[in-house]
Amino acid sequence: MAEIITLDDVEDAVILIKKILTRRGHTVHTFTEEEDTIRYAMDNHIDLAILDIKLKKMSGIDVLAELKRLQPEMKSIILTGYPTVETAREALSFGANEYCVKPIDKQELETKVEKVLEL
Repeated sequence: MAEIITLDDVEDAVILIKKILTRRGHTVHTFTEEEDTIRYAMDNHIDLAILDIKLKKMSGIDVLAELKRLQPEMKSIILTGYPTVETAREALSFGANEYCVKPIDKQELETKVEKVLEL
């Protein structure tokens, strides 16, 4: 199964994602700080990053750009509670494979994760 990281400034959100995806057999590492996420990516293989677009210090797009620099083959899903066409376009232009709207729907998350991992 996949090595997945998830970053959200709301701890309950990363815990929910971890619960959903570990039940599907994935290994999920959770983060609430941008720097910790990037540091982890320097030393560990990541198949998929699930990143909130609104964070404390950086945007999810900025974190995605840094993670893609470190691991160009990594897949990604951007989460947002504030969906707009502009943010969707921006996320996809920086290499996001998929875009999900919060609150997270369990079925939608499972479906999109499986789809992205098959790319």
